[in-house]
This record gives sequence, structure tokens and C-alpha cells, in this order.
Amino acid sequence: MTLLAVERIKLFSTRSPYWCTALAIAMSIGFTALIAANSETVGIDLTQAGSRLALVVVLVLGALAVTTEYRFGTIRSTFLAVPNRTSALVAKTAVVALVAGVIGEIVAFGSWAMAKVIKPSADLAINTGAEWRHVAGVGLMFAIGAIIAVAVGILVRHTAGAVAILLVWSMLLENLVGIIPKVGVKIQAWLPFMNADNFLAMQTGSNELNAEPAGVVFKLSQWGSLGYYAGIAVALLVVALIVAKRRDA
Repeated sequence: MTLLAVERIKLFSTRSPYWCTALAIAMSIGFTALIAANSETVGIDLTQAGSRLALVVVLVLGALAVTTEYRFGTIRSTFLAVPNRTSALVAKTAVVALVAGVIGEIVAFGSWAMAKVIKPSADLAINTGAEWRHVAGVGLMFAIGAIIAVAVGILVRHTAGAVAILLVWSMLLENLVGIIPKVGVKIQAWLPFMNADNFLAMQTGSNELNAEPAGVVFKLSQWGSLGYYAGIAVALLVVALIVAKRRDA
């Protein structure tokens, strides 16, 4: 508990968590407001149209939580105070993941509420399991994404490099894989952020931003996709922890 408290204090002693939180919430809710205001019909699927934009900001937050310490050398003090580097880094990851999860829930339900305000006559009741997964599941997606971001931050250690990798990976690379002849869409079915999108997808929804990519057939169920996404995050974190223990701070 002491390590968790220390990591929480360190995280919120900088401005980046506040700016990233505000930006993620503003981008997602603002984008949903634009979509709702310009759509004749609004469903649950459309309320989360901006969640992917907010995820990008959360990934940046996760990377900054680690790379900032390496940049200013405070990670050395951390490792001197806590010789067990694994414990210190796991505590940091847990704190960042929890914050990311909370941001995800605020983004999800804030966007849903904004759509309800703009389109009060729309049927936006959250009744089915699929609808609850689509909205409340955003927090899980953000929390797991934050673990990936922290792992990349530990491995790369430089802010610009870690942020560039995360942005290209989540926004561009996984989509570009689909253009590889014959095998592209097969590979996409096993990429982490694609599976995160599959977990949240409303299978019968009209929101193209959350629809299954053309030609991609996921081999796992939607909850299976979440488990796979989480497994990739944990595996990447384990690799990062091993690397962190073997090299100089």
C-alpha cells in the first residue's frame, strides 16, 4: 500500500495527468456531441464514437508516467529507495491503470450523458449486456491500454520515442496491416488494439467507427478478445520488467 501511495503522489505531482485527463474527456465528449448534433438517429453505439480518440491520450499519459522519471533521473531515487525494481514498477503500473480506468468510465458515461442531453428523444437506455459492455467496457480497455503504455515506456525510456511508438501502433500500424495481400486481415484478427475494438463493438450497431474492420474475422468471442488484449499487455509488461532489472537506471 505504501508503494501505491508513493506512486500516486508522484503521478499527480506533475501536470501531465491533469492535462491528459481533461483532454481525453473533452475530446471524447466533444466528438460525441458533434456526432449526436449532426445525426438524425442516435443509438448507444454512437455515444462512444470518441472513445478511441481518448484512448490515444491515455496511452500518452501512461508513457509519460514512466519516461518522465527517466528523463529527470528520479527513477534512480526510486530504485535506491525500493531495491526491488519489480515491486516499484508494478505499483506504478497499477496506479496508472487505475487512473486510466477511471478516465475511461468518465469518458464513456459522460459521452452517453451528452448524447442524451442533445437527443433527449433518442432511445439511449442501457438495457442489454452488449450495451453495458459497449459503454462500461471502455474503462477496461483504457486500463489495459495504460499497462501497454507503461511497458513501452519502461522499454524505450525516452518520451518522444515511446509516444511515437504508441501513436503509430494504435492509430496507424494495425490498420495498415490489413493491406498486406492475403494474410493482412488474418494478422489483424490477432492484433491487440483490434481485439480491444472487437470487445467493445456493437455487432448490430450502425457506428462505423466501432464496426468490425472489413474482411477481419475474429477467432475469439468479444470477452475472449478482452482476455487476449489483457494477455498481450501483461506479457509486454513482464518483458519490460525483466529488461528493467537487467540494465542500469
